[in-house]
Amino acid sequence: MNSWFWSAVFHIRDIDITKRLDFSSAIAVLGFSLIVSILRTFDVQLEAARVMVSAPVLALVTPHVLYINFYELDYASDLAMLLEIYDFPPYGGYFDAHSIWHLATVLLTILWWSFIRDDAEFRTSSILKKSKTKAK
Repeated sequence: MNSWFWSAVFHIRDIDITKRLDFSSAIAVLGFSLIVSILRTFDVQLEAARVMVSAPVLALVTPHVLYINFYELDYASDLAMLLEIYDFPPYGGYFDAHSIWHLATVLLTILWWSFIRDDAEFRTSSILKKSKTKAK
């Protein structure tokens, strides 16, 4: 929600601070999503192992956020997306590359939440099976 909020604010009011908040939030979401994906995919249970997975990602994400906020915010090097970099004039006055990119994020969000739902159902069924086994 934080990332979408700052993205909306940035697109309403394109100034330096809103751009930095938009980019920082997007980078944080990507880093957190990577951590959660790894932890859930490999079913990492031990706290020490979770830290060992999270620390390298945080070690890359944190300096990057600091870099774009306090050194150089280079749009082209941060977002290597063709629809973002190779912009074209609005087709029919409505759809440009950036708007198509945002449309694609809606589809990616649906896919992501589908994964989250399925994962939650799987985890819940696993926990229920374990509790039934222990009760016997």
